[in-house]
Amino acid sequence: MIVILGATGNTGSVAATTLLARGENVRAVGRRPERLKKLAEQGAAVFTGDVLDTEAMTRAFTGARAAYLMIPPDFTQADMLGYQARVADSLARAAEQAGLTHAVTLSSVGAQLPAGAGPISGLHHFEQRINQVRGLNVLHLRPGYFFENFLMQIGAIRQFGMMGGSMRGDLAIAMLATRDIGVRAAEALSRLDFTGLQTRELLGPRDLSLQEAAAILGRAIGQPELRYQQMPYETFQALLTQMGLSPDGAQRINEMYRAFNEGRVVPQEKRGTDNTTPTTLEQWANEVFAPAFRGQGVGA
Repeated sequence: MIVILGATGNTGSVAATTLLARGENVRAVGRRPERLKKLAEQGAAVFTGDVLDTEAMTRAFTGARAAYLMIPPDFTQADMLGYQARVADSLARAAEQAGLTHAVTLSSVGAQLPAGAGPISGLHHFEQRINQVRGLNVLHLRPGYFFENFLMQIGAIRQFGMMGGSMRGDLAIAMLATRDIGVRAAEALSRLDFTGLQTRELLGPRDLSLQEAAAILGRAIGQPELRYQQMPYETFQALLTQMGLSPDGAQRINEMYRAFNEGRVVPQEKRGTDNTTPTTLEQWANEVFAPAFRGQGVGA
């Protein structure tokens, strides 16, 4: 049995369906049972529980040979880093109590930074806490910037005809599709070919700037003139709070983008076959972004 946390999310759903297609027994964990129904129909054993409920997570991990661990993102939290630390501690205690021996975690490029990188630094402490679990072999996946983050730009494009944020527009960074993370997680969980404490970065097919990304997304939606505009940190933070993020959540996102802008969030591995993922932004833009922009439903 392989346990998948966040089984209805972007990476967890792909990990679960990939494993099920390979004939693996999967226990899909989520907070809302109605959203787990599709995985149950595909043969998964479903488990409803919250990652902050250590007792429930212990039951979820009991009898499993491996698990996919992640912190569900919640930028409405009053204390973002505190929330991440509580989830990390809950999952670590549950893994130890259940006697879990193998885990793959969802971390991030830049997770070597213990402070000053917003939620990425929260993932640094997540890695460190999971590393403390006795007898646990861990592979921390450290992906780059998610293509799916661009979905949050749809409102700005419709209203203002532009994309915007506090990250530099000319900064080339590693970007990738979350589905490629899910596939890599499933492969590792199926093979269990890792021992001790390991990290592996996932860098997408190539580095891209937000200016380049805007041009690619614009072509996919019939707006080839689409551009990205960098905003002052204060302006972007105010906009994020208007979108429903907590003041701390908005501040932490700005802190993360500042760390990108200052060259502190950078891959530690050279690009190679092991960390290059296949889905291009052009492909993702046509298959996911354009249908979403048009208001059509798309899969994870």
